[in-house]
Amino acid sequence: MSYGHDPEAAVASLRGQGVKAIRLLYTDLHGVARGKDIPIGHFVDLLEEGITFCAAVMGTDLSHTPVVGGEQGYVDFAIRPDPETLRVVPWQPDVAWCLGEAWTLDGTDHWPSCPRALLARVVARYATHGLLPIVGPELEWFLCTRDPEAPNGLGRYVDELSRVYTVGAVSDPRQINLRTLLWADDLGLKAYAGNHEFMSSQYEINLKHSAALDAADRAFMLKAAVKEVAAREGLLATFMGRPFTDQGGSGFHIHLSLADSDGRNAFAAGDALLSPLGLRFVAGVLEHAQGLQALLGPTINAYKRILPDSLAPTHANWGHDNRTAFCRIPNERGARTRVEVRTGDGSACAHLLTAALLLAGVDGIERELEPPEPVVGDSYRMDDAHAGTKLPADLGAALDALEADTWLVGELGEELVSTFVAMKRFEVERFEEAVATFDPKVITEWEVREYAAHL
Repeated sequence: MSYGHDPEAAVASLRGQGVKAIRLLYTDLHGVARGKDIPIGHFVDLLEEGITFCAAVMGTDLSHTPVVGGEQGYVDFAIRPDPETLRVVPWQPDVAWCLGEAWTLDGTDHWPSCPRALLARVVARYATHGLLPIVGPELEWFLCTRDPEAPNGLGRYVDELSRVYTVGAVSDPRQINLRTLLWADDLGLKAYAGNHEFMSSQYEINLKHSAALDAADRAFMLKAAVKEVAAREGLLATFMGRPFTDQGGSGFHIHLSLADSDGRNAFAAGDALLSPLGLRFVAGVLEHAQGLQALLGPTINAYKRILPDSLAPTHANWGHDNRTAFCRIPNERGARTRVEVRTGDGSACAHLLTAALLLAGVDGIERELEPPEPVVGDSYRMDDAHAGTKLPADLGAALDALEADTWLVGELGEELVSTFVAMKRFEVERFEEAVATFDPKVITEWEVREYAAHL
């Protein structure tokens, strides 16, 4: 239901449905849902000026350290609600969710490190070319127990192998994923399917594709919903890339296409897999793949998922229906033509990830870049000359690559990138102080403590 043009009517309608509070949510640079609960009678009064928060939250790491913000004196920003995003929470029907964006207090501009505002700007850039980005988010996560006897204190809700693509009580005895799927769809997230995934206690809910901002909003809300429903069940849902040493990881795959001014898929090319515009888009993504990796894999742990034979690509390349490639072009035509970027980690921020990939793509379009030859077969078994440029092997190297990509930094916004990099450099320092070596095959207690509950 759209409430954007008449907020007072929205409040009246919500009151009539029994809603008593609005939960105003916004994303930080980690993709964590921050916010405040607002009694419904006060909501309309706050629409214009928003609700203030200490802006250092955008520069606070997951160990609760404000890495960036003190140099400004811990000033405030305002989160302004977007009434178009109002929706009743089906598992808590006296509450409605509403998403917001960060603004300066004088209301003259968005806060520089607001990921949702960044994505809106990128979408507007595509509009100047007569194009509308279409995005399909694909997320995986683990349902866990807190178990002091388990390695790193994290157990698994269901701990049986070979439950991939199964449903029902055998793989979800308390029907948690089924209820989450139904509630997510009732929440307006366009959740159309769900199942147990490949790893033990790993689940997935599929979301329909839509315009980029809406798709990122829904991915952000799905993460919040999954974690909240799990917490209400006494469990922990985590999107951290790889929480268990003996299991593979969770990805955040992004399916991307562009609609032209007539609503047609601009990547479609008849019998060919991808149009010239689509090829330029892929070329742009590959051009910036090294710098993108810090945003695709924003944690220490993310690089323990990107290993040979993990179905998480290790090189910047592309291929036709090839799941070992960074950019996979599914073997579908017409309206379903798209590019799937497979390297994203489950922990990535939905708005930031989407904005960065679209920026890279539009650079390829504007400069008319051409991609290299597609990889054929198992790119894990190829040498670098054939597999493409190797991706950064750890978070520190990825941050180096991001800072070296001056075009991408400028388009993302120097203040946003400097805030992100400062937080993440501090994260790397803390990890290196706590853990002697980076072993991609072993998940440490530090990683579980740092990421599992938050991401």
